[in-house]
Amino acid sequence: MAVLVTGGAGYIGSHMVWALLDAGEEVVVLDRLSTGFRWAVPDAARFYLGDVGDAITLKQIFAENRIDAIMHFAGSIVVPQSVANPLDYYENNTGKTRLLAAAAVEAGVRHFVFSSTAAVYGDQKDDAPVLESAPLLPKNPYGQSKLMSELMLRDAASAHDFRFVALRYFNVAGADPRGRTGLSTEGATHLIKIACEAALGKRRSVDVYGTDYPTADGTGVRDYIHVTDLVEAHIKALDYLRRGGEPLIANCGYGRGYSVLEVLDAVRRAGARSFEVNYGPRRPGDAASVVANATLARRLLGWTPRHDSLDLIVETAIVWEKNLVARKTGGLRSLHDRLVAARF
Repeated sequence: MAVLVTGGAGYIGSHMVWALLDAGEEVVVLDRLSTGFRWAVPDAARFYLGDVGDAITLKQIFAENRIDAIMHFAGSIVVPQSVANPLDYYENNTGKTRLLAAAAVEAGVRHFVFSSTAAVYGDQKDDAPVLESAPLLPKNPYGQSKLMSELMLRDAASAHDFRFVALRYFNVAGADPRGRTGLSTEGATHLIKIACEAALGKRRSVDVYGTDYPTADGTGVRDYIHVTDLVEAHIKALDYLRRGGEPLIANCGYGRGYSVLEVLDAVRRAGARSFEVNYGPRRPGDAASVVANATLARRLLGWTPRHDSLDLIVETAIVWEKNLVARKTGGLRSLHDRLVAARF
């Protein structure tokens, strides 16, 4: 049996593909390459170029492969973009998830792991780590589109022989410690990615949006999780479903937050280079502080994070940025070799 990974040429998806292959799984990837890269998909995975909302492509995949599980990463993730173009987000995130779930039910695929987000929570009343039972108050169409997808999956599981786990990600960062993949999208909006590029001279500056939040230093606070720990949570979720686990929604984070300014300080420590910072007003749709309570994932999935360190996350991100530069110049070295050379 094989696992279908949608968006498997993208940042988190490509890490997932490698982790599944490492675990001995047969892997099929579907990606339209709008933000992903064909080179990010290992040769051991079977690749289909196409859109997750294309019913004909999905039928072909299910006909040609014995798929027993789907890991769904394909979608749009930029909060300000969702505010400017909400209908695009409802189509790409919500509408196409419905099409994929319907195709899965029709094909008899019983196991579905969904890439959700902490954006479903919006602003909470206090700074305590957020439980899954917290009020769901998304502040932007991105979070709303993911919440709507969760609701569809819940109803599908009630009506069909279909089970899902939705993992609500907090802020994913870092790169594969073995140097096989990382965040490679040009113009990515992830803070750590932007700051690492600035530390290496690939950007002129870093923009900070909002210095008047009700936080210790006035900047937004987020729970940053290493991508390797995140994909391990997906492996655990797949095992849980295959053992007959009931539908589950669980947070993925470390339970502590770092402000924008703390992240920038960590990047300066790792990059050993100063960079310009521009301060501006808050962006529409951004919450002040969002930190996870991930007790449920630890207890029910048996998930134990192993990379809970902001400095570690930043170090792997910095080295991956150096790898991207080397890839363009033909001098690519593995992240593992770079880390060993740096005695990291």
